[in-house]
Amino acid sequence: MSYFVDKYLKSKSHDNLIVLDLGSQDINGSYRALFSSPSWKYFGMDIFQGKNVDMVISNAYSWKNIPSDYADVFISGQTFEHIEFIWLTMAEIFRVLKPGGLCCIIAPSGGVEHKYPVDCWRIYPDGFKSLAKYAGLEIIEVFTQWENKNYLDGSDQWHDSILIGKKPEKEVNGYRSLK
Repeated sequence: MSYFVDKYLKSKSHDNLIVLDLGSQDINGSYRALFSSPSWKYFGMDIFQGKNVDMVISNAYSWKNIPSDYADVFISGQTFEHIEFIWLTMAEIFRVLKPGGLCCIIAPSGGVEHKYPVDCWRIYPDGFKSLAKYAGLEIIEVFTQWENKNYLDGSDQWHDSILIGKKPEKEVNGYRSLK
Protein backbone atom coordinates (compact mmCIF):
# COMPACT_ATOMS: atom_id res chain seq x y z
CA MET A 1 0.00 0.00 0.00
CA SER A 2 2.92 2.34 0.67
CA TYR A 3 3.98 1.84 -2.98
CA PHE A 4 0.53 3.04 -4.10
CA VAL A 5 0.60 6.07 -1.81
CA ASP A 6 4.15 7.04 -2.84
CA LYS A 7 3.57 6.61 -6.58
CA TYR A 8 -0.01 7.83 -7.02
CA LEU A 9 -0.94 10.04 -4.06
CA LYS A 10 2.23 11.75 -2.84
CA SER A 11 1.72 14.63 -5.29
CA LYS A 12 -1.85 15.03 -3.94
CA SER A 13 -0.85 15.48 -0.29
CA HIS A 14 -2.44 18.96 -0.23
CA ASP A 15 -5.61 17.94 -2.10
CA ASN A 16 -8.79 17.29 -0.15
CA LEU A 17 -9.27 13.55 -0.61
CA ILE A 18 -11.80 11.14 0.84
CA VAL A 19 -10.25 7.70 1.35
CA LEU A 20 -12.36 4.59 2.03
CA ASP A 21 -10.65 1.45 3.36
CA LEU A 22 -12.64 -1.80 3.10
CA GLY A 23 -11.67 -4.40 5.68
CA SER A 24 -10.02 -1.81 7.87
CA GLN A 25 -10.34 -3.50 11.25
CA ASP A 26 -6.90 -3.54 12.86
CA ILE A 27 -6.27 -7.25 13.28
CA ASN A 28 -2.58 -7.26 12.31
CA GLY A 29 -2.07 -3.58 11.53
CA SER A 30 -3.75 -0.76 9.66
CA TYR A 31 -3.18 1.45 6.63
CA ARG A 32 -4.52 4.55 8.40
CA ALA A 33 -1.05 6.04 9.04
CA LEU A 34 -0.29 5.99 5.30
CA PHE A 35 -3.27 8.29 4.72
CA SER A 36 -2.56 10.80 7.47
CA SER A 37 -2.12 13.92 5.32
CA PRO A 38 -4.07 16.71 7.08
CA SER A 39 -6.16 17.36 3.95
CA TRP A 40 -7.18 13.70 3.57
CA LYS A 41 -10.20 12.16 5.30
CA TYR A 42 -9.73 8.44 5.93
CA PHE A 43 -12.71 6.24 6.77
CA GLY A 44 -12.24 2.61 7.78
CA MET A 45 -15.07 0.27 6.75
CA ASP A 46 -15.69 -3.27 7.95
CA ILE A 47 -18.53 -5.71 8.58
CA PHE A 48 -17.59 -5.79 12.28
CA GLN A 49 -17.08 -2.96 14.76
CA GLY A 50 -13.54 -2.77 16.09
CA LYS A 51 -10.29 -0.85 16.23
CA ASN A 52 -9.84 1.35 13.12
CA VAL A 53 -13.48 0.93 11.99
CA ASP A 54 -15.30 4.21 11.39
CA MET A 55 -18.34 2.72 9.66
CA VAL A 56 -19.84 -0.74 9.88
CA ILE A 57 -21.38 -2.05 6.68
CA SER A 58 -23.95 -4.78 7.10
CA ASN A 59 -23.62 -6.08 3.55
CA ALA A 60 -20.32 -6.51 1.65
CA TYR A 61 -22.18 -6.04 -1.64
CA SER A 62 -24.41 -3.02 -1.01
CA TRP A 63 -23.22 0.04 0.92
CA LYS A 64 -26.43 2.03 1.15
CA ASN A 65 -24.93 4.46 3.66
CA ILE A 66 -22.28 5.59 1.13
CA PRO A 67 -23.41 7.81 -1.75
CA SER A 68 -22.38 7.18 -5.35
CA ASP A 69 -19.34 9.12 -6.62
CA TYR A 70 -18.26 9.80 -3.01
CA ALA A 71 -14.63 8.71 -2.60
CA ASP A 72 -11.48 9.96 -4.29
CA VAL A 73 -9.53 6.89 -3.23
CA PHE A 74 -10.66 3.38 -2.35
CA ILE A 75 -8.29 0.88 -0.76
CA SER A 76 -8.55 -2.66 0.50
CA GLY A 77 -5.76 -4.92 1.65
CA GLN A 78 -5.89 -8.55 2.77
CA THR A 79 -9.69 -8.57 2.62
CA PHE A 80 -10.79 -9.79 -0.81
CA GLU A 81 -9.92 -13.42 -0.08
CA HIS A 82 -12.57 -13.27 2.67
CA ILE A 83 -15.41 -11.96 0.46
CA GLU A 84 -17.49 -14.66 -1.23
CA PHE A 85 -18.77 -12.67 -4.21
CA ILE A 86 -15.89 -10.28 -4.91
CA TRP A 87 -17.29 -9.21 -8.29
CA LEU A 88 -20.29 -7.68 -6.52
CA THR A 89 -17.95 -5.83 -4.17
CA MET A 90 -16.01 -4.55 -7.20
CA ALA A 91 -19.24 -3.10 -8.59
CA GLU A 92 -19.79 -1.23 -5.30
CA ILE A 93 -16.22 0.08 -5.39
CA PHE A 94 -16.91 1.45 -8.87
CA ARG A 95 -20.17 3.01 -7.69
CA VAL A 96 -18.69 4.86 -4.68
CA LEU A 97 -15.57 6.12 -6.48
CA LYS A 98 -15.75 9.59 -7.99
CA PRO A 99 -15.02 9.80 -11.72
CA GLY A 100 -11.21 9.83 -11.93
CA GLY A 101 -10.98 8.20 -8.49
CA LEU A 102 -8.27 5.64 -7.78
CA CYS A 103 -8.40 2.26 -6.09
CA CYS A 104 -5.72 -0.05 -4.76
CA ILE A 105 -6.71 -3.59 -3.85
CA ILE A 106 -4.26 -6.11 -2.41
CA ALA A 107 -5.05 -9.81 -2.08
CA PRO A 108 -2.93 -12.95 -1.72
CA SER A 109 -2.06 -15.25 -4.57
CA GLY A 110 -0.72 -17.89 -2.16
CA GLY A 111 -0.46 -18.84 1.48
CA VAL A 112 -2.35 -21.04 3.90
CA GLU A 113 -6.07 -21.08 4.49
CA HIS A 114 -7.05 -18.50 7.10
CA LYS A 115 -10.78 -18.19 7.64
CA TYR A 116 -12.10 -14.85 8.84
CA PRO A 117 -14.90 -15.89 8.67
CA VAL A 118 -14.29 -17.58 5.28
CA ASP A 119 -11.28 -17.88 2.97
CA CYS A 120 -12.49 -18.12 -0.63
CA TRP A 121 -9.87 -16.79 -3.03
CA ARG A 122 -6.29 -16.46 -4.17
CA ILE A 123 -6.01 -13.85 -6.91
CA TYR A 124 -3.53 -13.64 -9.79
CA PRO A 125 -3.04 -10.62 -12.06
CA ASP A 126 -5.49 -11.97 -14.66
CA GLY A 127 -8.10 -12.37 -11.93
CA PHE A 128 -7.72 -8.73 -10.94
CA LYS A 129 -7.87 -7.69 -14.60
CA SER A 130 -11.13 -9.60 -14.97
CA LEU A 131 -12.63 -8.04 -11.84
CA ALA A 132 -11.64 -4.55 -13.00
CA LYS A 133 -13.13 -5.19 -16.43
CA TYR A 134 -16.36 -6.48 -14.88
CA ALA A 135 -16.70 -3.36 -12.73
CA GLY A 136 -15.71 -0.91 -15.48
CA LEU A 137 -12.43 0.27 -13.93
CA GLU A 138 -9.49 1.32 -16.07
CA ILE A 139 -6.43 -0.73 -15.16
CA ILE A 140 -3.38 1.31 -14.26
CA GLU A 141 -1.21 -1.50 -12.86
CA VAL A 142 -1.65 -5.14 -11.92
CA PHE A 143 1.16 -7.29 -10.56
CA THR A 144 2.08 -9.99 -8.05
CA GLN A 145 4.98 -9.84 -5.65
CA TRP A 146 6.47 -13.20 -6.63
CA GLU A 147 9.94 -12.67 -5.18
CA ASN A 148 10.59 -13.06 -1.48
CA LYS A 149 11.43 -9.78 0.26
CA ASN A 150 12.38 -11.51 3.54
CA TYR A 151 9.73 -9.66 5.50
CA LEU A 152 10.23 -10.14 9.22
CA ASP A 153 6.55 -10.94 9.78
CA GLY A 154 6.59 -13.87 7.33
CA SER A 155 4.22 -12.18 4.88
CA ASP A 156 6.26 -13.34 1.87
CA GLN A 157 4.12 -16.50 1.91
CA TRP A 158 1.14 -14.56 0.54
CA HIS A 159 2.74 -13.35 -2.70
CA ASP A 160 0.25 -10.51 -2.78
CA SER A 161 -1.35 -9.41 -6.03
CA ILE A 162 -2.07 -5.72 -6.43
CA LEU A 163 -4.65 -3.95 -8.59
CA ILE A 164 -4.38 -0.21 -9.09
CA GLY A 165 -7.35 1.07 -11.06
CA LYS A 166 -9.22 4.23 -11.94
CA LYS A 167 -12.85 5.03 -12.47
CA PRO A 168 -13.17 6.58 -15.94
CA GLU A 169 -13.85 10.32 -15.96
CA LYS A 170 -16.28 10.48 -18.86
CA GLU A 171 -19.44 8.74 -19.86
CA VAL A 172 -20.22 7.95 -23.49
CA ASN A 173 -23.87 7.33 -24.36
CA GLY A 174 -24.71 6.71 -20.72
CA TYR A 175 -21.83 4.26 -20.15
CA ARG A 176 -18.44 4.86 -18.65
CA SER A 177 -15.77 4.84 -21.33
CA LEU A 178 -13.21 2.05 -21.11
CA LYS A 179 -9.69 2.32 -22.46
